[in-house]
Order: sequence, then C-alpha cells, then structure tokens
Amino acid sequence: MSAPPLLKAPAAAAASLVAAAAAHRATAAAAAPSGASRVPPRRLRCSASGAAAVEVRAPMDWATRSLEEMQRAEDFDSFCLMGLSPLDGRYERFTRDLKPFFSEFGLIRYRVIVEVKWLLKLSQIPEINEVPPFSKEAQLFLDAIIQDFSVADAKEVKKIEKTTNHDVKAVEYFLKQKCSSNPEIAKVLEFFHFGCTSEDINNLSHALALKEGVNTVMFPVMMDICKAMCSLATQNSTIPMLSRTHGQPASPTTLGKEMANFAARLSSIGNSFSEVKILGKFAGAVGNYNADVVAYPEVDWPKVAEDFVKSLGLEFNPYVTQIEPHDYISKLFNLFVQFNNVLTDFDRDMWTYISLGYFKQIVKAGEVGSSTMPHKVNPIDFENSDGNLTIANGTLSSLSMKLPISRMQRDLTDSTVLRNLGVGLGHSLLAYKATLRGINKVQVNESRLSEDLDQTWEVLAEPIQTVMRRYGIPEPYEKLKEMTRGQAVTKDSIRQFIEDLDLPEAARSSLLKLTPHSYIGEAEFLARNIEEVVDLKSGFKIE
Repeated sequence: MSAPPLLKAPAAAAASLVAAAAAHRATAAAAAPSGASRVPPRRLRCSASGAAAVEVRAPMDWATRSLEEMQRAEDFDSFCLMGLSPLDGRYERFTRDLKPFFSEFGLIRYRVIVEVKWLLKLSQIPEINEVPPFSKEAQLFLDAIIQDFSVADAKEVKKIEKTTNHDVKAVEYFLKQKCSSNPEIAKVLEFFHFGCTSEDINNLSHALALKEGVNTVMFPVMMDICKAMCSLATQNSTIPMLSRTHGQPASPTTLGKEMANFAARLSSIGNSFSEVKILGKFAGAVGNYNADVVAYPEVDWPKVAEDFVKSLGLEFNPYVTQIEPHDYISKLFNLFVQFNNVLTDFDRDMWTYISLGYFKQIVKAGEVGSSTMPHKVNPIDFENSDGNLTIANGTLSSLSMKLPISRMQRDLTDSTVLRNLGVGLGHSLLAYKATLRGINKVQVNESRLSEDLDQTWEVLAEPIQTVMRRYGIPEPYEKLKEMTRGQAVTKDSIRQFIEDLDLPEAARSSLLKLTPHSYIGEAEFLARNIEEVVDLKSGFKIE
C-alpha cells in the first residue's frame, strides 16, 4: 500500500551520524530480499519482543543521541535566546536532560513506540489472520524505527501535522510512509492505530515519559541532595549551634542535627515514590473496546490490552473512559510538591544561616555578587532554588488538581495540560541543582556559631527548671522566668542562681558544668546516626 497523500520522504538529518545511520538502513532495506540476512540494528529496551538477540546498547543511549543532535543544530543558540521560558533559555544547560522525555520530540517518539509495538502485538494474536506473525527481518525493520528515531524524524512528523492538524494522526501517517518500502509490512499498513483512540496512544506515551524521565533524571539528583545533607549532618555532628524558635534564641542543637532533620524528611518522601503505580489504558474511544469487539468478537480484548500495557512496563487500568483518569499523576506530582516544600524550607534556613554568618560562602573567581556593591557575595543559589520551587509547585499543583477532572469523558484541556508535564519537573530539577550548588559553596563558620552561644546563657533556664522540678523545688518555671525574661543573663548570674538552689550536690555539680555549647541533648548522636535512617543505597524509584 502506498503512503498517504501529500507526504514527502523524510528529510535528511543534519547530523552526519544520523544521516549515515539512515543511509545504511535505506541501503540495507533496498538490497536485501525478503528473508535475507542483514546487519541487525542497535537495540533499545523498547525493542520488539521475540526478535533475535542483537548488539546491546545502553537503555538511555537514545536520549544522549537526541540531545547531541539537537545541540548540533545551527540555530540552537538562537532558539535558546528566543525561548519564552528560562528553562529553554538561560537555564537550558541545567534542564536539558529532561528534553528527550518531555519535549515535543519526546512525546512524538513515545507515540511512535506505542504505535509500532501495538502493530507487533496484533501480529501475535492468532485470531487476527490479516496481520500474520512478522518475519525476523520485518521485526528488525520496525525495531529500527524506534531505535534510530531522530530529531529529523520528529520534524517530518511535524511537517505532516501541518496538513492533518492532528498530532497523533500525523504519527500514524509517518509510520505508514516509513514502512511502505517494506513489502511485508506494507500489506498491513492499515493496522497501524487499529482500534485506537488518540488517548490510547497519548496516555501510554505520557506514562512512559514520566516513568523513564523521573527515574532517569529526577531521582538521581534528588538522591544527591539527600546524600549532600547526610554529609553535612555527619561532618558537623559535633558543632553546637543555637536553635531558634519563633526567630528567638532557643535550646542549642548541633549544626549536623539540623541538616539531618532535612535529610530524614526528604528521604521519607522520596521512598514514598515507590508506592506510585504508573498506569495505562488501551480500551478504545470510550473504554469498552467497542470497535475491537465488532471487528474481532472472538478476541479477548481486555486481556490483550492488559498484556500490551504491561509489556511496556506499565500497570494496567481496566476501568477507564476515553481517558486514563490521571489519578496516579496527581499522586506523583503531590509527592514532588511535598519534596519541594521541604526543600524550600531548607533553602530558606540556609539563607538565614548565611545571613547570620553561620556559613561563609566560598568566593568563585570572576563571579559578581552585585552590579553596584563590589563586596557582595549573595546566596543566589538558594534564592534561585526557592524561586524555581515556587514556580514548580504552582505548576505541579495545578496539574494535580486539573487532570483528574474532565467533562464527561474528555476534552482538549487534558491534552493542553498534559503538554506541561515537563514544566513543573523542569523547574524542580533547576531548583535541585541550584540547591546542590549552594551546598557546595558554603563552609561552616564555627567562630560565629560559638559567639552566639556565648551570648545566650539564658538558654540554660530550661534544664535548670527541669532539674528543680525533679527535686521538688516550688515554682521552678516562675523563678527562672523572673530571672531571665527580658533580663541580661550571663555565665556568672546563671552560676550564682544554681549555687543558691537547694539541690543534691551531684545535681548542682552537673548543672554547674552545663554551658550553652554542651547543652545539646542527643543532637550529636542523632546527626551521626542519620545514614542509618536514610537509605542511600536503594535510592528513589518507580517500578
């Protein structure tokens, strides 16, 4: 069967690597008769099941190749300058790893994967005689479309879309055009997109993008943050620090313990990601397999759909309408919002610690802090992270609230909103990397920490009144309140107060040994023990 009308042959890739690969495939396809052997293409994790073993390639090699191709484009710098979002402009270098998954290229590529693998699945269903099992050569041909999908291929799909004004249909036409040169596949071109609604293709594409993009790009950086905080905790477990509650001096802690608090919180949220099941549907226009049943009533379509969705590494959702209801995306993004909230708390605490002088910022040659005040070294990384987390959470929260709600079965707002999956994650990734840069640029100022403790002997009022309670001294809280509240409290005045108490000598001696530096409770132990609490080996993951 010939390709659909108005479609031209795919444009040659700008990159020599891609062009050479395309030329090799074209030459091999034209020269080898049906059944003849040929050099097998490289294989990805998404390759066709049942095909013979071929050269193994790193699962995410396709992502690296696509980024290299993009960056070699002559107009790439101009594109970055004209980007409406800083994710594609000033900060592109920090977020580019997400592009293969959540860009227009990524969405098109995942659609191609789903369409090709669905055709392969149809060929494995005995009742569908019209699509007989493919030969090894045909499977390799289809597999190569997935493996070698390039930016140039995506541009060809977009060119087709200018005619169809329908993005998913453009992918179908692209595949028909691509396969029309293969005699075996050309006979079954109309079984591309068989029984499918666009959302069958889209929901699986978004699910694959989320699973691979989050596992591959987001989680490793989030783990790096937890590791950095654990290092801060253990390395500074013994350094005493004045706590603050309501912004006022409070019982001392250690610097390491304050870092451990954040490591534990973020790790707990991170481990919860494993509870999210990435779901997919493949049940036709309204979720009932209507057209499939009419065409092939003898096929167990719910079982076929379940097997197909699971073959992609996704969980199957049997109860759907035209759309997969996106409840799992809400759960996933809510977890990111929680993680981001905790990180915002950390960023603001670090900003405050720097302002108090507890941390010094390492000066980097050539950097400018202020355009008018030469002395300034601003905490820009923590500020950058804070700002991007605000934008990220606004986007992620909006997606989380909107996606589970649709008019009856579906409307175009779903498609519009889903195209912004990468925005919330992109600003999150930008924030995570900024926080890591900020952590790497600070060093502890122990003398400043010690200075604050030396000036706040009043914090010992808490342990003194607590010991007084134990030994039955009346009104201990009130006595300490009268002595310390609004008063200048010194080492000498505290010691004199303790000396005058009617306490056993051992208790009095213990209190006299206390200083703001030593009154840290179990903070040191808790900081040192953080790596027993935070699992730094298993990491965050979605199965």
